Amino acid sequence: MADFNYEIVEEIGVLSEGSNGWRKELNKVSWNGREAKYDIRDWAPGHEKMGKGITLSDEEIQALYGLLDTL
Repeated sequence: MADFNYEIVEEIGVLSEGSNGWRKELNKVSWNGREAKYDIRDWAPGHEKMGKGITLSDEEIQALYGLLDTL
């Protein structure tokens, strides 16, 4: 697996927390020095490990917000 780096630029909020302490969070994350994007994924305490997640551009997060607003 190739090396990568990340920086959590903004911690927006916690969606849920498991009994093991891992939390599903919405953050703005810069991957490999690129522009920060919205990111939803599970994080271990202290953000030292992460699970699979989804990264969304500004346009995609706006579209998701619009879809959720119709529920």
